[in-house]
Amino acid sequence: MAKKAPTEQAPGKGKGKGKGDPKKGSSKSAKPEVPGPPPRLREHYQSEVVDGLMKRFGYKNKHQIPKVVKIVLNMGAGDALQNVKFLDTAANDLSTIAGQRASIRRAKKSIASFKLREGNPVGAAVTLRGVRMYEFMDRMISVAIPRIRDFRGLSPKGFDGRGNYNFGIKEQIIFPEIRYDKVEKIRGMNVTIATTANTDEEGRELLTLMRMPFRKR
Repeated sequence: MAKKAPTEQAPGKGKGKGKGDPKKGSSKSAKPEVPGPPPRLREHYQSEVVDGLMKRFGYKNKHQIPKVVKIVLNMGAGDALQNVKFLDTAANDLSTIAGQRASIRRAKKSIASFKLREGNPVGAAVTLRGVRMYEFMDRMISVAIPRIRDFRGLSPKGFDGRGNYNFGIKEQIIFPEIRYDKVEKIRGMNVTIATTANTDEEGRELLTLMRMPFRKR
């Protein structure tokens, strides 16, 4: 008896589901993320501030030019000792302002006069670097600070001797991200701008060129 010739198998049949046919069973390829526009304050630094500092201080190479490396925001919540809800509120406000989750800060030592024990939560803080740092600094300079009541400029005396600048904000509601009708308590915050400047003069000139509104002497 003659053997039957083997029938030719159709492509894709007899194999696992989706195999052999790229249209079946294959997941849709994820769309590549489209990067957002670069921070305009960083572009301003690269296009104008660098040249301005080179002319002012006569640096021999661009590696000597100071720059902002990080911004640290601190918000106190001493009332959290009575009600921990106040700490959550402060941390949420700071996270909303910074665009980055804030971390809880705890007391490093006990202070009997304040009924404070080591390890008690006393506030929230967040450290910004890179793109988020530039975006926050731009919002702070362009939108938030001009909303301070009776604002006459930031004090130029907030430098620490090594080119870093510190100043305080009395009300978190100057940031448009905070809804006034949802605020449970007005809180202040401290802003520290860390730079690579070696002197206060260099740090002040760097921040001035980056449009920090210092009070005129």
